[in-house]
Amino acid sequence: MLLSQVQQYGNLELLARQVVEGFITGLHNSPNHGFSVEFAEHKPYNRGMNIRNIDWKLFARSNKLFVKQFEEETNLRCRILLDVSGSMQYPQETQGKLKFATLASAAICNMLKKQRDAYGLTTFNNGLLEHSQLKSNDRHYVNILGQLDKYWTGSLKNEIPNETKNLSSMLNYIASTSPKRSLIIILSDMLDENAQDPELWQALQHLKHGKNELILFHLQDTSTEVNLNFDSREYRFEHLETGEKLVLNPSEIRQAYSKEAKAFYKTIQEKCLSYNIDHYPINVAEDFNQLLLTFYQKRRRMQR
Repeated sequence: MLLSQVQQYGNLELLARQVVEGFITGLHNSPNHGFSVEFAEHKPYNRGMNIRNIDWKLFARSNKLFVKQFEEETNLRCRILLDVSGSMQYPQETQGKLKFATLASAAICNMLKKQRDAYGLTTFNNGLLEHSQLKSNDRHYVNILGQLDKYWTGSLKNEIPNETKNLSSMLNYIASTSPKRSLIIILSDMLDENAQDPELWQALQHLKHGKNELILFHLQDTSTEVNLNFDSREYRFEHLETGEKLVLNPSEIRQAYSKEAKAFYKTIQEKCLSYNIDHYPINVAEDFNQLLLTFYQKRRRMQR
């Protein structure tokens, strides 16, 4: 399911549920993923099972019978770190990266809630903005969606960090307060002026202490941010972090720009590899399934 297909309909809670249900249906229908279709309180219906537990909505979408399975609570704890800095508001007319990351965060929280896992949300730009506790109850879910909704609707901009911490010290703070064996998910475009600062990467490595698992979903609008696919005419480009403006014709610099952009993403990938961080480039123009599948597989491995 693409962001463009859902963002104009319904509220964030409904959209998150639609994205997750579409993903679950895809899991049930695919024979190629190499793991069980059992997911989020569902398992295949067998003769003799109580028909009251059949999920008829899922049957209508997949034409297969599944029953709701009530599992015991798990011990998984997950923290989502959501980058809401200026560069995440690109493209300005749609705020595509930020909206993709916001809806992805809501969808992951929905999946965690279904599995009765504890989860929390941290938002940041150049420092810490909001930092919730790790909980799993319904009230907590509503509160998390309330935090995310202001980024979904664009009702809050230019937030100032609650503290003077820079990004590295914020990550060190989170690392020092995170329970052991937690799953930490970062949704960011990594377009920070300090993205290659050794202190930042040391702080990211610190997040892995206590046998924590760390996933970086590296967000990009591949067509324009990497390949500079614009019409051959003059554009005014504006730096969303500093406000600096530049007028140029993209066709004149496309080849050189694309080479530099790809080198930047390769550098981030190599740093993640050297620091043992799971790195997944995500094109926000594509659907949510690859991101959710990566999260789902990581969660299953951590349960073993």
